Amino acid sequence: MARRKHAKRRRGSFGFLYKLLSVLLICTAIIVAMTLFFRVDEIVVTGQRRYTAEEIQEASGVELGSNLYLLNKYDIVRAIGAKLPYIEDIRVNRKLPDTLLIEVHESGRPFALVQDGSAWLISANGKIVEQVPENQAGQYGQISGCQLLAPSVGGSIALATEYATQQSSLEDLLGALDAAGLTENVDGIRLDDLSYINMDYIGRFTVRIAYGADYDWELKKLTKTLESEKIQSNMTGTIDMRLKDEQVFLIQNVR
Repeated sequence: MARRKHAKRRRGSFGFLYKLLSVLLICTAIIVAMTLFFRVDEIVVTGQRRYTAEEIQEASGVELGSNLYLLNKYDIVRAIGAKLPYIEDIRVNRKLPDTLLIEVHESGRPFALVQDGSAWLISANGKIVEQVPENQAGQYGQISGCQLLAPSVGGSIALATEYATQQSSLEDLLGALDAAGLTENVDGIRLDDLSYINMDYIGRFTVRIAYGADYDWELKKLTKTLESEKIQSNMTGTIDMRLKDEQVFLIQNVR
């Protein structure tokens, strides 16, 4: 009786090992098949404007013939972002059997911050995308009243710790302007007053807006105000957005 039980245990052990070996062989076969058959024959790039598809493909580091499944998508995203700073969002997907899809979103019009004889161009997400000569700063809306710490292309903006509120508010305002499609309307953003932000707008108004405000809401309120019958085409002046609810205060100058 004891012998029969021992024999059953041995058969059970061999059965488990056989199943394990079968699973390993199947996995190995799948990996070999993926390595042999799923190779990159085409790289499709979409969403680009400033850069060409060829530049983005080269920056990705992916070569035709690479294994489609062994590619690290996060490495591709990091490589493109590091070499092509105007690209803000990157999505990488595989399309069987042999295509790599790279979808990019490039930053819109940047703002210029002049410092130490250079103009540092800053995108809507607070990234420094380019360094150009100071005399080219006039092509962009300008940020003033602050100093960047150790600026470098591809890095994020950094202000001194005592200007933490100004930095976070600036980043939020830039993002809100981009999301609302209003970046082109802004001639300048001035942070020299520690009580509020001064934003030069559409060549006619100075907009006073609080630090730490809900800028998506404030920009909607600003747009609604400028579209109202109260604002005439000959008006200039200062629009104070720091009142509650939907109220604004206009210090008017008439041309």
